[in-house]
Amino acid sequence: MATLIHPTAVIHPGAELDSSVKVGPYAVIGEKVKVGPETWIGAHVVLDGWTEIGARNQIFPGAAIGLASQDKKYDGSDSLVKIGDDNRIREFVTINCATYADEVTLIGDRNLIMAYTHVAHNCVIENQVVITNAVSLGGHVHIESQARVGGMTGIHQGVRIGQLSMVGGMSRITRDVPPYFLIEGNPARVRSLNLVGLQRAGVADLENGEVFRSLKQAFRILYRSGLSLNEALEKLETQLSNEYLQHLHQFLQLSQQVGRRGPTPGAKVGEDSEGD
Repeated sequence: MATLIHPTAVIHPGAELDSSVKVGPYAVIGEKVKVGPETWIGAHVVLDGWTEIGARNQIFPGAAIGLASQDKKYDGSDSLVKIGDDNRIREFVTINCATYADEVTLIGDRNLIMAYTHVAHNCVIENQVVITNAVSLGGHVHIESQARVGGMTGIHQGVRIGQLSMVGGMSRITRDVPPYFLIEGNPARVRSLNLVGLQRAGVADLENGEVFRSLKQAFRILYRSGLSLNEALEKLETQLSNEYLQHLHQFLQLSQQVGRRGPTPGAKVGEDSEGD
């Protein structure tokens, strides 16, 4: 154990670290922290609060995880940060605890969160998400699996970002981002299908050609037909031939519910470069 923990690290005796955890110089780990097997904690990392971290994570120097929520309503209650397995959390990332007792800020598995990103209270990041440098997530943001967020993007509290979507760098995201599309700008607009992301996920290959064609058709119905959103959803409802269309349809319906931000609108014809 002594060979895996640098002598300058400060670890509360109440912390629970697997015997295979490696801790770098000057790291600080609080009393209520639990860390799973083969996780590496770099120099000057701070882990505090009620924080649970799974296996094989890499937490790079300067990251601060589990510290108090910046929500003004936070009263010091015991709320959680829970992080799954095989994540890479790069330099100076901050991940805050949830606001109220028994709530959680949740990070899933196999995510890459790049340097200087802020993950606020009660956020949920599912699996295989890539968040590029200096992104700021407001409270209660939910990012579905395999989404990509470009650098220096600001995401308003309560926004939901759909699976396999791509948010272009330096965008201002104030409304929900539908799955499978590329969104960019200030104000942000849906520009096209996320062609590269769909190809990498195998959705745009020959075997899944019909699925890809159905998503292109859905794009046209939603953003090129001239129909209102509700009219487009009614038309789309008659064509839910696969799980991707079903998820897209449900996402857009739920986005219009009270308490949600509403979906990001499409760009005007001529403003996007692909997707037709």
